[in-house]
Amino acid sequence: MLDEAERRRARGTDVVVGLVETHQRAATAAKVGSLEVVPRCEVAYRGATLTEMDIAAVLARAPQVALVDELAHTNAPGSRHAKRWQDVHDLLDAGVDVITTVNVQHLASLVDDVEAITGVRQQETVPDQVVRDADQIQLVDLSPQQLRRRLAHGNVYRPEQIDASLRSYFREGNLTALRELALLWLADRVDDALTRYRSDHAITGAWPTRERVVVAVTGGPEGETLLRRGARIAQRAAGSQLLAVYVLPTDGLPSATPAAVARQREIAESLDGTFHTVVGEDVATAVAEFARAVNATMIVVGVSRHSRWRQAFLGSTSAEIARLSDGIDVHLVDHETAGAGRRSRSWSTLSPARRALGWAGSLAAPCALTALLVAVDRAPQDLSSPLMFFLALVVGVAIVGGLWPALAASVISFACLNWFFTEPTGRFTVARPSELLALGVFVVVAVAVASVVDVAARRTVEAYRARAEASTLAALSRSVLSGDDTAQAIVERLAESFGLDAVLLEVRAGEQRDWETVAAAHRTPAAAATARPGDETLISVDDRHRLILRGRALPASDRWAVEAFGAQAGIVLEHRRLREAAAQADTLEQAEATRTALLAAVSHDLRTPLASIRAAVDGLTAPEVTLDAQDTEALQRTIAESTRRLERLIDNLLDLSRLQTGAVRPILRDASLEEVVPLAVEPWLASVVLDVPEDLPLVHTDPGLLERVVANLVSNAVRHAPGRPRVLLAATAGHDDVELRIVDTGPGVPDERKPTMFAPFQRLGDTTGDGLGLGLAVADGLARAVGATVAAQDTPGGGLTMVVTMPRASTANAEPSGARS
Repeated sequence: MLDEAERRRARGTDVVVGLVETHQRAATAAKVGSLEVVPRCEVAYRGATLTEMDIAAVLARAPQVALVDELAHTNAPGSRHAKRWQDVHDLLDAGVDVITTVNVQHLASLVDDVEAITGVRQQETVPDQVVRDADQIQLVDLSPQQLRRRLAHGNVYRPEQIDASLRSYFREGNLTALRELALLWLADRVDDALTRYRSDHAITGAWPTRERVVVAVTGGPEGETLLRRGARIAQRAAGSQLLAVYVLPTDGLPSATPAAVARQREIAESLDGTFHTVVGEDVATAVAEFARAVNATMIVVGVSRHSRWRQAFLGSTSAEIARLSDGIDVHLVDHETAGAGRRSRSWSTLSPARRALGWAGSLAAPCALTALLVAVDRAPQDLSSPLMFFLALVVGVAIVGGLWPALAASVISFACLNWFFTEPTGRFTVARPSELLALGVFVVVAVAVASVVDVAARRTVEAYRARAEASTLAALSRSVLSGDDTAQAIVERLAESFGLDAVLLEVRAGEQRDWETVAAAHRTPAAAATARPGDETLISVDDRHRLILRGRALPASDRWAVEAFGAQAGIVLEHRRLREAAAQADTLEQAEATRTALLAAVSHDLRTPLASIRAAVDGLTAPEVTLDAQDTEALQRTIAESTRRLERLIDNLLDLSRLQTGAVRPILRDASLEEVVPLAVEPWLASVVLDVPEDLPLVHTDPGLLERVVANLVSNAVRHAPGRPRVLLAATAGHDDVELRIVDTGPGVPDERKPTMFAPFQRLGDTTGDGLGLGLAVADGLARAVGATVAAQDTPGGGLTMVVTMPRASTANAEPSGARS
């Protein structure tokens, strides 16, 4: 960096040193030389004075280029920005070019890798994008041996640190791994620039600058074999990439189940590859275009699963990919399912009744149409009219019965046209060449139209099925969001959606445990009694759950949907299990925290009044002690005061337990504060000033519980402001509510303590020995139970003001029934 600054200054560029850390290295300090250095600013922190880059001074100097060392540095608290790279952004925004330095171990994306290599977690990091946005990046590369020699010669650390550094962080293995990380990271940056260049210059051919292996997967059983073969090929060269691509047809109807595709995604990611889904009308074209877009060097594709005769007539996807992949090697992988044919699937998705009607129409309709046309015109002069009628007939048969009946209808129609409507009639010969051409075109058009109509019909049925499956899965997802994700809800929805007689969800706790039914759904009671094990279909959800379906035999397409449903159900069940485990853990944690705090507090706070009572009783009953009337009265007062304190502690504990168990059920009614406040403050009348106007509106509350709220707040205020001016209780009316303010001039509560002051067992200072720290927690809980709120505010001039906000009677809700516990 300093050498570059010298070169630029020699060319007349205005260069200043914003900040350079020499670390007391003489060679580095000498490199600064005569470069202009902007003085640093001083920042006071915890009694020490730290120096940081004076960003304001650099901006005021406004050089052309500024040197800023150690980009990942964290600035001292109180600086303009938390991180030095943010200071650099200010300079760049002001038009100042910046030359900076950063070590590879400080890049945020590499922190985990660096920790795994060196065992040291880097605390100072810089986002990768900050470095990627640089106009130029220069790698300062040294071999591990060279760097260790620099260390040994004292060019990096002081002499007393050299041996420790060479034996720990700067081991040759560590340095080699860090060097490789730096080279690979920079290679990615260069690759991004190459991609932009190829895009800007419309270069579509592959430039094999880096090994990229694209694996074309279909979701079929051969996918894992292809991915593992592609991973082995990619591992032969350092820095290579594995990319799996799955082509989704443009009609949105996947060729594989979502569970199978998700499984292959997991395999690709476990092999340190990436998984990509692209949409394309033609699979081979989509794969080839994707490979060219990512600058791939090889495409791995499986041998076709189609039979040989089908490949001979229709070709294969792998051969088409090889033809389209100009300049990219294609690796053809054999697998167990090659040439075995896909899972059998009917050419028609129509019902048996429609197929039967189509075949009947293909035989009868041409004969009937021929008889009708002959009866109307025994000797037609023009063949065009009969051709149009027969073409319409073929289309109708295709709509009703599908492709094969339509093909049969086209052949029979051709024979009828030839025999009855072309010269010479009554013979399978054609006198005029034009009529022969018309008949040939008729057959071609009829076959083409029948094929298109059949494909459209099948696609329509598949689209309806896909929409139904999507609706079913969406309904399951909505049930998750609404909380209706129980096992029983899942099996009931599955039985309803697929028309099954019975659905059972079984679970096992371990590998050796038998399966247990945790939920079952039957459409009718008779289905539960007549279900036979032989009619079962088993769907594995995950290692711990499986679905058993009883009833009709599911076709292959429905089974795929059920498998997708099962995968979704597995996610739902796992989510529910984790949620229940988290709730149970939270409950146990809260219970443990409450128990620990209670034991700690009880051991001190309940012991204090008990000890006072015991000491006073011993003093009164000791036969060897003679007390006068004044001493006796003092001991009696001690017993009474300690007893009242003990009663308050026990009452708070009971109230807290009732609040936590939901046993507090208020009886709300319209009430006046005049019947609540005086009773609440009676024990502290000498320390309280009341300002409650007589014309205050009524409030909708439970007077007894509200009295407890006010009493706890007043007790807290009096206890924390002893010897101060008296506590003030002031009530005011608002538009929809009434506020009661308990104002004290005590020490107050720090802002950082206010968010937790209403939690149980929280006491300011924790040294009073009076109370378990439950008063505010009980007050807040009881206030919420009666529809009020409690908030803490600072008292002007010092102290704490507790604000109780209650709904006015005119705006409160209707009174619920119930009894207070």
